Amino acid sequence: MTPSILIIEDEVPMRRVLRTALSGQGYNVWEAGSKSEGLSTFTRRAPQAILLDLGLPDGDGLEVVEAVRQRSEIPIVVISARGAERDQVQALDSGANDYVTKPFREAELLARLRAALRGAMAYTAPFEARVAIGALRIYPIERRVYVNDKEVQLTPTEFSLLQVMSRQPGKVVTHRHLLREVWGDSHVESTQYLRVYMRQLRQKLERDPNRPRLLITTPGVGYRLVATDH
Repeated sequence: MTPSILIIEDEVPMRRVLRTALSGQGYNVWEAGSKSEGLSTFTRRAPQAILLDLGLPDGDGLEVVEAVRQRSEIPIVVISARGAERDQVQALDSGANDYVTKPFREAELLARLRAALRGAMAYTAPFEARVAIGALRIYPIERRVYVNDKEVQLTPTEFSLLQVMSRQPGKVVTHRHLLREVWGDSHVESTQYLRVYMRQLRQKLERDPNRPRLLITTPGVGYRLVATDH
């Protein structure tokens, strides 16, 4: 089935650019120019993903994220001129899967969208039983991890970090969220922990740790666990 994408953006020229880019890749496209129209279209059309601007004429785009998340886990990629790190973190913590700052490169936006869609499709089993993300298999109960059916030995901390990220495949998980979940509230500023353990995870899980395809960095914000055939 061809994915359908809902664009919620008040600027007509930007909607035209996005529609052309998406249609050229074979996506079905629906458009909305406001928060109310976007939520109405989301309810009526049930798209597979949303591209969302934050500066809407009748409300903040974060209100759209929160409203959608009450009913659905579909991918939401924010496209915004707000480039501050705090804006990105706020959007991601509210439930957005990714954040692209305007002006953006079309190829990058499309790649981010594909990653978000893959993440949504790759989550193929209940978290309690098994998580399948591309070539990666995680068994939380047994605390076992496999890549291409070969078991990978992880330390308890490495496993916990991977497990937290696996709950939201394809979504940028912020530094603060990872630190809070794995190390506790007293370590939410200890980003050096993340760098050390992410490097160790890449050494064990990536084919080329220097060019990661599974554990992707969003500079200054967090990390994404994306589906790959390894």
